[in-house]
Amino acid sequence: MIKSFFENNRGVWRDGEFVLSVALSVLFLFFSFVINFFAGSYANSSQSNFVSDLLLDHLPFYNMNIVFFEGFFLFLMLTILVLAYKPKSIPFVLKSMALFILIRAIFITLTHIKDYPNQAFLEADSIFKDVFTFGGDLFFSAHTGMPFLLALVFWKDKGLRIVFLITSLFFGASVLLGHLHYSIDVFGAYFITYSIYEIARKFFAKDYVLFLK
Repeated sequence: MIKSFFENNRGVWRDGEFVLSVALSVLFLFFSFVINFFAGSYANSSQSNFVSDLLLDHLPFYNMNIVFFEGFFLFLMLTILVLAYKPKSIPFVLKSMALFILIRAIFITLTHIKDYPNQAFLEADSIFKDVFTFGGDLFFSAHTGMPFLLALVFWKDKGLRIVFLITSLFFGASVLLGHLHYSIDVFGAYFITYSIYEIARKFFAKDYVLFLK
């Protein structure tokens, strides 16, 4: 079975056009991380005041550090494994994720609400701290939106769809219980992410067709 898998995917990596598309998608993803860094730094330095929240005002507080960091790291590892198993999906998935990060970077620079009080302390030595998350980058929740984006991308694969949907819901509940996001950050993420998915299908139509094959 493993031998058959490598034989079936070997030809994909011999296609120069496919390899170029993968390289461009990696560059696009790296570019989105750079933009996200500057946008997050700006949002964090421009925080104003916190606001009340109907859910957070009544939800109990739990320290969800392990889910926020290690849990998201495991999600990324799962994504890498899926892409390795389905190499034809790499260009479309990476470009969709990059588009997600870029659009979110725009959103977090617009409104600068301070973190909700009594939230979980984010460990300073985490590999994500000050690189991917900043404290002021609240709207919208990447922990909620990114798994949902992959659920939409792999919707026809029932197993992956369920796994990514459960991951999205679990992360969404976790950031609320940790008071790490306002409720609008979580619920709004689903609507915005769906729009991002539809935009990605139009912008990266050629990669989407390859993905469907």
